[in-house]
Amino acid sequence: MTHQPPSHRRATLTRAAFVSAPLCMLAYGVVRLSDPDHGPGPAWTAGHVLLLTGVLQFALVLPALHRLTGPARGAGRLGAGAATLLGLTGTLAVVAQASIDLVVGFRAADRPEMARLFEEVQSHPGVLPAVYTVGPVLFYVGLLWLLVHLAVQRRVSPWRPVMVVLGTATTAASLDLLPLGALFFTAALLPRSLPLTAARVQRLG
Repeated sequence: MTHQPPSHRRATLTRAAFVSAPLCMLAYGVVRLSDPDHGPGPAWTAGHVLLLTGVLQFALVLPALHRLTGPARGAGRLGAGAATLLGLTGTLAVVAQASIDLVVGFRAADRPEMARLFEEVQSHPGVLPAVYTVGPVLFYVGLLWLLVHLAVQRRVSPWRPVMVVLGTATTAASLDLLPLGALFFTAALLPRSLPLTAARVQRLG
């Protein structure tokens, strides 16, 4: 039996994450629509597990996009690094939010109790902006920034950042449109035509 080197396995996982991360978001959106009460129960738990799984995979996607920017110097290098840091910070905020949602869902017996627990958590100083309002936005900013940077470098097609803008706007308009927004993200991150090969990951990783 042939064992793949770690760099090849990492490249394979990263390439898969470009597809499965937004698809997990899509699945979360579909499960959410199936639960009109948005209350505690199997749908709430399953949906947030899918969300958490998808968001965690962006911890592979964002650094991979950063590597695709190549050995830029000066402002370009600083910009790509800042975009990656913002994206990962936003990812951490969404992970925290999904984790809180899961814990609240397990602890609450009904929707009113969930509302009380959420209010209790969000009443702590800094939690609301860090986890619910400002923090998650950084993920979208970082992802868009990286793709714009790559488009300017002509390393990706310019329609990719456009898809991120459409996905972000759709999701911001209504969480009920999350499945559609996730489709835009899926299109933006399709690994086809991305120079995301094992050799490149090994060289730049």
